[in-house]
Amino acid sequence: MDHVTTLSEFIIRNQQDFPFASGELTRLLNDISIAAKIVNREVNKAGLVNILGDAGSINVHGEEVKKLDEFADQQFIAALKAGGQVCAVGSEENENIIRIDTPVSKNARYVIALDPLDGSTNIDVNVSIGTIFSVYRRISLSGPGTDEDFLQPGTEQVAAGYIIYGSSTMLVYTTGKGVNGFTLDPSIGEFCLSHPQIKIPVNGNIYSVNQGHFAHFPDGVKQYIKNCQEEDKESGRPYTLRYIGSLVADFHRNLIKGGIFIYPSTAQSPKGKLRLLYECNPLAWVVEQAGGKASNGSKRILDLQPRSLHQRTPYFAGSQEMVEAAEEFMLKYSPAEKIA
Repeated sequence: MDHVTTLSEFIIRNQQDFPFASGELTRLLNDISIAAKIVNREVNKAGLVNILGDAGSINVHGEEVKKLDEFADQQFIAALKAGGQVCAVGSEENENIIRIDTPVSKNARYVIALDPLDGSTNIDVNVSIGTIFSVYRRISLSGPGTDEDFLQPGTEQVAAGYIIYGSSTMLVYTTGKGVNGFTLDPSIGEFCLSHPQIKIPVNGNIYSVNQGHFAHFPDGVKQYIKNCQEEDKESGRPYTLRYIGSLVADFHRNLIKGGIFIYPSTAQSPKGKLRLLYECNPLAWVVEQAGGKASNGSKRILDLQPRSLHQRTPYFAGSQEMVEAAEEFMLKYSPAEKIA
């Protein structure tokens, strides 16, 4: 039998490729994997332990909080606090950053922004959901983290990735040296390398968008979708519409098979709906490291300067040629749609 490479082995073996050759970042990635295993266990038995349904509260975005949202948020924060490698956590579920002021963590080098459980509206119907994370080297010199530590463009990330809880559970991440995927083997409780050096096809035949909001999309998006639906043998159109409604699941499928994910601005959400820091930036870095592209329709996502923890942005991510085509339609039909 071929040797199975676990996540821990892979991280240690490639530690020299990490920024600053830091053992702290190695331990941080292990902390993330530990929390992911705990969340995975609860997701798999959610219907049996009374953690389905609403938690009875509203988060900072005005969204109904699910019980599993709260559970995932608590588990990741607890694991990161215990690990001591971050001085602050920014989470979708909390309005302000969570400063970690312990003897171990107050001088930690990193902060982490995360969406503990993406796609939570799908929890109760057993559809794939996920976790998204983004790690930055802190700007502040010492003590608990500050807001400024998080308000860095995506180009400053030192690690980013996601965990998808589906038919199998996978952890996919990058530290700027390509993208690797690890599948959780429940028999040994370890993430094992299953998708080395993932590369997204330069083009694809899948477009992922909530077409129910078509009437409210910018003209550039409307025209691009119409183009995707037109028959053209040379380009392989019409393309296939695939939309799960869980960002991680839609993104992961397109990363593996080739395609484009679109969540544009709408009349109701003129600045977009997805959050820049802990949804768009980490997935943008992953797709770029896999050979793809991510844009807000006119600008590279990773070049955007965040102004607040929960800042939103329109999002186009996936195969390079598909994203560039969408940008051309935006430039032609929605030239005023430029959101920094």
